[in-house]
Amino acid sequence: MNATTFHSFYQRLFNEGIIDSQRKLALLLGIKGSAISQAKKRKVIPRAWITEISEKMNLTPKWIKTGNGEKYFDRIDDNNHGFEVVPKVEARLSAGDGSFVVDQKIAEYYSFQKLWLRKKGIPKNMVLMDIVGNSMEPELKDGDTVLVDRSKNEILAGAIYAVGVEDTVLIKRVEKLPDKLVLISDNEKYSPTYITGDDINRVRILGKVIWICREIK
Repeated sequence: MNATTFHSFYQRLFNEGIIDSQRKLALLLGIKGSAISQAKKRKVIPRAWITEISEKMNLTPKWIKTGNGEKYFDRIDDNNHGFEVVPKVEARLSAGDGSFVVDQKIAEYYSFQKLWLRKKGIPKNMVLMDIVGNSMEPELKDGDTVLVDRSKNEILAGAIYAVGVEDTVLIKRVEKLPDKLVLISDNEKYSPTYITGDDINRVRILGKVIWICREIK
């Protein structure tokens, strides 16, 4: 997309009241503001952005890209009433050096409103997992529960993912650079992890974090 198209893309979302700044666009996509600036400078809108906005806001990809055609998918239908259950597994996501609690055994189920859940993706691809550790603070805290969409493994710069590295599972922001992956913690006490060469094959993007739940203590 050229710069004019980028502007039109941004303006459509702005006029619809979905965003009012580049910061809000970054929050909507779950990425850092710098990724927006870089995409604008490169005159490219990643395809994954279109998919992410479409699923979250119930907007058709064609309208997001061009402004033509139907703006929204069909609103509420009978199949969207009621609730959908999502499994919570015993595996925990480490916000630290790595968790060896990787058991995919289902511990319990949680109910979500169907319409809300389906706007975020395909429910059957989702799973709930607990976080242990403080490397993603202040965004994510020790004890938080996150909703992970296992179908979303295409890397959006700066988004948060459940990541498998050999026998450990982590929760990190992921940046994809030429010939390397960078696993980034929000907590500045933790240095980024650079993965290069054949070690990249040890990394599995297990899914994108799309929602968090936090108990007030």
